[in-house]
Amino acid sequence: MSSSIGDNIKISVFGESHGKAIGCVIDGLPAGVKLDMDAVYKDMSRRAPGKDKTATPRLEKDIPHILSGVLDSTTTGAPLAMMIENTNTKSGDYSNLMTVPRPSHSDYPAFVKYNGFNDIRGGGHFSGRLTAPIVFAGAVAKQILAQKGIIVGAHIKQIGSVCDTAVDYNDISVDMLNKLSSMTFSVVDESVEEKMRAEVEKARLNLDSVGGVVECFAVGLPAGVGGNIFDAVESKLASILFGIPAVKGVQFGLGFDFADKNASKVNDEYEIKDGKVATLSNNNGGVLGGMTDGAPVVVSVAFKPTPSIASKQRSVNLQTMQNAELEIKGRHDPCIVPRAVPVVEAAVAIGLLDLMM
Repeated sequence: MSSSIGDNIKISVFGESHGKAIGCVIDGLPAGVKLDMDAVYKDMSRRAPGKDKTATPRLEKDIPHILSGVLDSTTTGAPLAMMIENTNTKSGDYSNLMTVPRPSHSDYPAFVKYNGFNDIRGGGHFSGRLTAPIVFAGAVAKQILAQKGIIVGAHIKQIGSVCDTAVDYNDISVDMLNKLSSMTFSVVDESVEEKMRAEVEKARLNLDSVGGVVECFAVGLPAGVGGNIFDAVESKLASILFGIPAVKGVQFGLGFDFADKNASKVNDEYEIKDGKVATLSNNNGGVLGGMTDGAPVVVSVAFKPTPSIASKQRSVNLQTMQNAELEIKGRHDPCIVPRAVPVVEAAVAIGLLDLMM
């Protein structure tokens, strides 16, 4: 099991959903970085459960306890270790999953790989709860990037069939990103929030769940960050983004929408603007040949519907090796997309900082 990532900034995540605590260790941070802990707490709060009908009612305060690497709110250069206590668990709700795995969840392959010794409670180490340490690490990364003039922000692009307004990929403002990062329900067009919430509520009342897309932007990056082949910006960011539970698709710029286009319609042509080379459009999402081209980096992340739903589902009993019917108990998100926005921001910030270092 590998729970570490990074070349220059190394991050290791530990803990289980219903264990005593979760946390992370960040190695490679520069010394002397003053951290705004209020900003860290704000990002943690945006991800935390139990505050909205679109999320699980499990209430966790997600207060990070810094164990090392910070003195007087300033990084020391030593590994930054952080821990979050788990205080609101109902492990008994998961007892039947030891023998009857959830469809579309990690339960069955994890049972096989770890010979049944994996912690199934709340998903264990496979739980979305482990994104809390990622958000912490990302909040730190965002502050270091901001000192370099790089700002990261994201919005809910889609929930079910409801979409946020499209934005000009070549004209992403810092003000918009800062506003999105301050919202608990991050949308560009605030009038779509009610429709998105209605989509989630419809799924919840039908004992179901619904998926969606988070779109993330990074502005202020110079041209030439990253590299080709396996050092590509896309591959670096995607490897972190796919570490977020329920992520099933990642695309940059137009992504799959390139497939039915002609180059003459989607090539990002150049111009001289304010004495510098600039692109007239940004269909490639700010990345060419694996390297940033100076335009905003744009990445969209698709989340599948939460597999833990209250409707009865077909499964198998791993003890009797007979077909079985599964009725899932416990507290689960009818849609994880709103809470996933700060997680995607964090993943992108971590990846970009690693590349910048």
